[in-house]
Amino acid sequence: MSDDLTGLQQLLDLLTEQGDSEDTPIPLAIETSRGLLVACLRATKRPAYVINPMAAARYRERHAVTCKKSDQLDAMVLANILRTDAAAHRPLPEDSELVQSIAVLARAQQDAVWDRTQADNKLRSHLREYFPAFLTATQPLRDGLCSPIARAILAAAPAQAAALPRARLRSLIKKAGRKRNIEIETERLHAALQHPQMHQLPLVEQAIGLQTVTLLCKLEAAVRREVARCE
Repeated sequence: MSDDLTGLQQLLDLLTEQGDSEDTPIPLAIETSRGLLVACLRATKRPAYVINPMAAARYRERHAVTCKKSDQLDAMVLANILRTDAAAHRPLPEDSELVQSIAVLARAQQDAVWDRTQADNKLRSHLREYFPAFLTATQPLRDGLCSPIARAILAAAPAQAAALPRARLRSLIKKAGRKRNIEIETERLHAALQHPQMHQLPLVEQAIGLQTVTLLCKLEAAVRREVARCE
């Protein structure tokens, strides 16, 4: 059966042939709680059990020693899980439309946080290869590398931030939205960025700087998505 409207109708017809009714609905076992098919099945008010794929794989080993999967075997395994161990699993809750919509938004927010964290980690690891002083300089900032000041400085000079004059740093800090202690922050960043460190060869640093711009763009996009979800 396909996971579209035709497949849904075929599934409902098959359940009806097996004695499914409004008073005694046949429970279903599935491996995901998302998607149009799941939403439509939940709308029918029949019990739907979400079986973790890892748990289903352990049950599958009772019927086949190979790792090869098939739709028929998966369907039989899920059916047997409900037949023998239904009490060990929980059906999807009968959430209202509002609760389901909140769950979607909460999941989206969590995904946005994970995307931002992943982008932050990749850029941080990349900077360690040629500009560790930048990580030290931005660590005291709120949100660290993800802060508007850190992103503004890195965007302006991905490979030569240490050479930025105080006036340029001051301008970038203001552009990033800083309102207080601008002079203090300018001096701190200027000193931290110029702290002695090991260097790559000049052309290599320039090449790494170009890659930094790409990683920074991904971080910018991830931060914007996270902020948009919060709003």
